[in-house]
Amino acid sequence: MSTMDSQRRDAPGTRVLAAGDHFVAPSLFETALRDEPGLPGLDVVHLTSGWPTDPFGPVGSGDSVVQEASGTENELVEALDGTTVCLTQMAPLTARVFDARPELEMVAVCRGGPVNVDLDAADRAGVAVAQAPGRNAAAAAEFAVGMALAALRRIPFANAELHAGRWRGDFYAYDEAGLELDGATVGLVGYGAIGRIVARVLHAFGATVLVADPYTDAATANADGVRLVELDELLRASSVVSLHARLTDETRGIIGARELYLLPDGAVLVNTARGGLLDHAPLADALRSGRLGGLALDVYDVEPPPDDWPLRDLPNVVATPHLAGATRQTAHRAASIAAGEAARFLRGEALRHPANAAARALTEGVRS
Repeated sequence: MSTMDSQRRDAPGTRVLAAGDHFVAPSLFETALRDEPGLPGLDVVHLTSGWPTDPFGPVGSGDSVVQEASGTENELVEALDGTTVCLTQMAPLTARVFDARPELEMVAVCRGGPVNVDLDAADRAGVAVAQAPGRNAAAAAEFAVGMALAALRRIPFANAELHAGRWRGDFYAYDEAGLELDGATVGLVGYGAIGRIVARVLHAFGATVLVADPYTDAATANADGVRLVELDELLRASSVVSLHARLTDETRGIIGARELYLLPDGAVLVNTARGGLLDHAPLADALRSGRLGGLALDVYDVEPPPDDWPLRDLPNVVATPHLAGATRQTAHRAASIAAGEAARFLRGEALRHPANAAARALTEGVRS
């Protein structure tokens, strides 16, 4: 359920919608925007969606369905009345919304990939869309390393056993003991902002880092002290594999039964990126057979997982509810990046993070 506060805070001026949620609140957007210099009078309206208490999901119909969105098209259309700029994280900006509000000129989305925006519809409407790459890179990287450690050392399972009144001294037995990151070979599938931070942290632990990413060049890999290899080579050599790729048609299901078979026996797989990167069907059998020694998941093919989720009772699975980016610093950073893009638009400056053709054309026009 979304809530709207339409009370005007300044004298009437440029109308801006801060469409937040219970993580990046509208007040964070407004504070960050009002801290920007050289802006005209602003009339800021707040809209709050139910996320994360209410799960995000697809919103829209026909040819314009956006993903990972929160709130409804009707609520957003009402809130956008007379609005020039919208700052948001999860609002569903579909073709229907753009068609209903031709006065909208710019949207700043505080995510690395604005999947809740129909970018083609935004282009048709002449609406510039900006994004916020790297806003949760530190948080997600730290979480991924933490998940790897948790799976390698069976920390959650040991914790649960002790809370249940069972002192599991047998976990110190050789066959039950975990593995170290020091001296391990860790493979990173995808090497963007998050992957690069993960590599830096892993080096501090003493790990050797392999990277599979067709968009990473050898010079970057060499400078970071990682080795760029093909995916199959990475899988065969790595005792820990962590996924950090974007979900695209190219990467969907990039790790399936064939890839799991390439892993060394007992390897640990970590996915804090997107559930669709994994084919989840073979995971249970791989875990039971020991082919996969541990699995750490923060994202799933279905969120939340269904009641009959086959991994629920497996002791070598570490599972968290899509929390990798959930730090207070991320929320403030996200609001600040989005507000900075909105402010640059309002001041007539080039955008730093254009996400669609309309935004790139606007940016190129300003620079020329």
